[in-house]
Amino acid sequence: MKKTDLILILDFGSQYTQLIARRTREKKVYSEIQPYNIDIKSYLQEKTSFPDQKIAQRVPGSKEEGKAGYELKGVILSGGPSSVLDKDSPILSEDNYNFLIKNNIPILGICYGLQLLTYLNGGKIHKSNVREYGHTRIKVIKTNSVLLKGTGKTFSVWMSHGDSIDRLPEDFQPTSKSTNNILSSFESTQRKLYGLQFHPEVMHTENGKKILDNYLFNVCKVKNLFRAESFIKSKIVEIREKVRDGYAICALSGGVDSSVAAILVQKAIGKKLICIHIDNGLMRKDESKKVISLFKKSFNLNLKFVDAGKLFLKRLNKITDPEKKRKIIGKTFIEVFEKEAEKLEKKNKKIKYLIQGTLYPDVIESVSFKGPSVTIKSHHNVGGLPEKMNLKLIEPFRELFKDEVREIGKKLKLTLNFINRHPFPGPGLAVRILGDITKERLNILREVDDIYMSELKHFDLYNSIWQAFAVLLPVKTVGVMGDERSYENVIALRAVTSTDGMTADFYGFEKDFLTGVSNKIINGVKGVNRVVYDISSKPPATIEWE
Repeated sequence: MKKTDLILILDFGSQYTQLIARRTREKKVYSEIQPYNIDIKSYLQEKTSFPDQKIAQRVPGSKEEGKAGYELKGVILSGGPSSVLDKDSPILSEDNYNFLIKNNIPILGICYGLQLLTYLNGGKIHKSNVREYGHTRIKVIKTNSVLLKGTGKTFSVWMSHGDSIDRLPEDFQPTSKSTNNILSSFESTQRKLYGLQFHPEVMHTENGKKILDNYLFNVCKVKNLFRAESFIKSKIVEIREKVRDGYAICALSGGVDSSVAAILVQKAIGKKLICIHIDNGLMRKDESKKVISLFKKSFNLNLKFVDAGKLFLKRLNKITDPEKKRKIIGKTFIEVFEKEAEKLEKKNKKIKYLIQGTLYPDVIESVSFKGPSVTIKSHHNVGGLPEKMNLKLIEPFRELFKDEVREIGKKLKLTLNFINRHPFPGPGLAVRILGDITKERLNILREVDDIYMSELKHFDLYNSIWQAFAVLLPVKTVGVMGDERSYENVIALRAVTSTDGMTADFYGFEKDFLTGVSNKIINGVKGVNRVVYDISSKPPATIEWE
């Protein structure tokens, strides 16, 4: 098996860094975001070697099939809020820069990254009197530019910078300028250094995808693309090597991520995987019954059911802050698993690992570990975990996006009907009930959700939507039902289109559909007298309300 080509993205704090990874992954080019100050040489040694080649060779098939590894083909320097003129601005270390140059690795600097390449090579940067932000028109001035090939003479880009290049380093050629006569891109083909003052990763930049294609395939010569089959084989070996003679517990919620993770881990360690489904009292209508039935009958998983609804609801009593909800749910979730592990230990089962279906967007949004980026919110299986755990985590999809996990699910022969299920948050309905969480409010939301999902499927809309759900708001409004005045709850419906959850647009329902589903909810669910529809996109809003 050939090594997968890798693009390394160094994060200098841009709000768009995750979009760079998203755009490269869309092209089946494997990329990872790492801090700007990572030791690249050490990082590559870990990425390109396998922990135990003898173990790798025991994967079914040829001896080469199980060998994991990546080959660095290019490095992208992200944008960022800093200025290279500032005293403490983040910088690419001399060791890292020399390592990349010595090994002839192409470097693409975007926004701050362009200015950094200029600075490192003896060019001059100045604080511009003209700050370019938003839509800007640029003109290509080097017709044979490798990076701008096929973009035309002029096009619109997305800018976000205050500093500008005053003088280029030796051997650097300008390739475009803005209508403000500010240099917008450069290249040094001999040294394989390329810079863009604008952001090709955002949808507002015309030809952005074309420019990234030019860099990935014409400059970096990426050929060995990310393949689900290769990922599955390498992960099977990695997990098998980690667990060895121990056992692992899988947190099987019934969602796509944990379910695909369970099937993958089962292929690695077989009966040493014990799946546990916890009913936290925050599930959708009949969710736990459906999960138990599906996985025991169809996948023959070693599955145990734990009813912990009373414990979760007790701890969530009168908790309204969304971050506190997530922390409590995460802490309780792990505690329950640890107790189950202790029970299994008494039966001579050495439980050492907890399997979770954490995804890349969860990691990016939860923790600023990839550089100086801003934390948006915690996720119950990332930021919500307690500091001390008795179980070690295995998160096979921690560096993958949702669509990639779905592709892996298909290769593992899960049904499309199951793989295409809408995402459901780990904290469940707790983050879809704004305010107090009570049995009464949970029951209201369950019935509303059931009607909403049924109508989406009835009108063949479910698979056209990335995620749809209902939110119970913490307010009541006046209404008229029959001849009587009512004062009851408000439901907000949400439906978005997306590919990865990082960005999303609200779904444009026809008026007749919204009218019909609203009537069914109000007439069919006692305690609801008003339904509204959320028309916010992400950003600026998030997909979930909490």
